[in-house]
Amino acid sequence: MPDDLPLSGIRVIDFTQVMMGPVATQMLADYGADVIKIEKPGTGDLSRTAFPNDPAGLLGPVYCSLNRNKRSIVLDTRSPEGREAVLRLVATADVVVNNFRAGVMERLGFGYEALAKLNPRLIYAVGTGFGLTGPYAHKGGQDVLAQAMSGVMHRRADPHLPLAIHSTTFADYSAGMHLVQGVLLALLQRAKTGRGQRISVSLLDSMLAAQTQEAAAHMMRGREVNWGAMPLSGVFPTRDGAVVLVGAFKANPLADISRALEIDDLSTDPRFAAHADQVANKPALHAIFRERFAAETTAHWLDRLEAQDLLCAPVRSLAEALDDEQTAINGMVLEVDGEKERVRVVGSPVHMEAAPVAIRIPPADLGRHTAEVLAEIGLGAARAAE
Repeated sequence: MPDDLPLSGIRVIDFTQVMMGPVATQMLADYGADVIKIEKPGTGDLSRTAFPNDPAGLLGPVYCSLNRNKRSIVLDTRSPEGREAVLRLVATADVVVNNFRAGVMERLGFGYEALAKLNPRLIYAVGTGFGLTGPYAHKGGQDVLAQAMSGVMHRRADPHLPLAIHSTTFADYSAGMHLVQGVLLALLQRAKTGRGQRISVSLLDSMLAAQTQEAAAHMMRGREVNWGAMPLSGVFPTRDGAVVLVGAFKANPLADISRALEIDDLSTDPRFAAHADQVANKPALHAIFRERFAAETTAHWLDRLEAQDLLCAPVRSLAEALDDEQTAINGMVLEVDGEKERVRVVGSPVHMEAAPVAIRIPPADLGRHTAEVLAEIGLGAARAAE
């Protein structure tokens, strides 16, 4: 383990699985923390087998995407031997992370109060669906549920569209990053006070926080803010694809859009002269936009729009985004030979010149490091993992 990374010397005991927790502990691991992932005998993290119809014997891509640079150990945490191993690890740890439902860690005997007595410097990080207490504390948390209950799913660029699930796990990822922030802040505070603490984040809170502008407008003015529904923004099919346009941050963006589209200045049309008019007559305005965009290629319109310094981009598939030159320049694809196949995953979005992210430990087979880790704390592996 390199000793010059920001979190080298920090040990994290990781009880997490699926996404919110693992994406957080992976970032801690990427920057040098010794993350010891405790997994259930036989099955391990649920994401190991989350990818349908994957070849037998291979680690699932979902698991690989969230568990690099960690050491995997198998423990039966309900057995006396497994419990002893956990407690010995906690005594050596700086951070314990879990994303179980409220009460699970307490029933196992690993609640905050119990572990803090053993290790007062311990930072105990918890990710939940809806919070540690309250009417939803024991409700199963999941990304889509947080989208629905936070108001995110209800807001759509076009109110006539049916309600739908966002296809990317924004809640899990956001909450995971907030969990990282909480751990780092607690480590900084511990350096001042010498004491650990419990920190928590939830999917619900992260989705509410993501709507900070919209929420403030509602609470302070009783007004709806919907950036996706702005009249000069939208997604418009072209002859060979689609363009997204954001008409903002200019004195008269509609005049510039009109020049780019090679049509008469729509800002002089009484239907579209002011923002309120554009909102009221958005269907007519977008019908004009759609007709023009459909007449030429994506590249043609990007050139025209960018010549007017308008915010625009092609609508790409994930495959196209991964193959983009900018993605490679930004170092956003990491590759390494894994235990059974070549692992290719997305890298870290945080780029530190003095601490570039690399895959030091490939995503590990279940229990790959059990003997190694337990030997470090003076225990044998066999009985603790049974």
